[in-house]
Amino acid sequence: MSKVVDIKDKYCLTITEAAAYFNVGEKKLRTIINEHIGADFYLMNGVKVLIKRQKFEKFLEQTSSI
Repeated sequence: MSKVVDIKDKYCLTITEAAAYFNVGEKKLRTIINEHIGADFYLMNGVKVLIKRQKFEKFLEQTSSI
């Protein structure tokens, strides 16, 4: 039995999940990550990028345009 966790309850989101949640394109998310190397709103799991949902929300609140 696998448990399904709602996106709103996850700590980290994949690029695809984050694009759907934040209504931002996947390419734009990857661009933001590349422009903010070492930022605390994402982490790397090997080559997979995981967006820290709450920290990315705070980042977006402080940003006037993306």
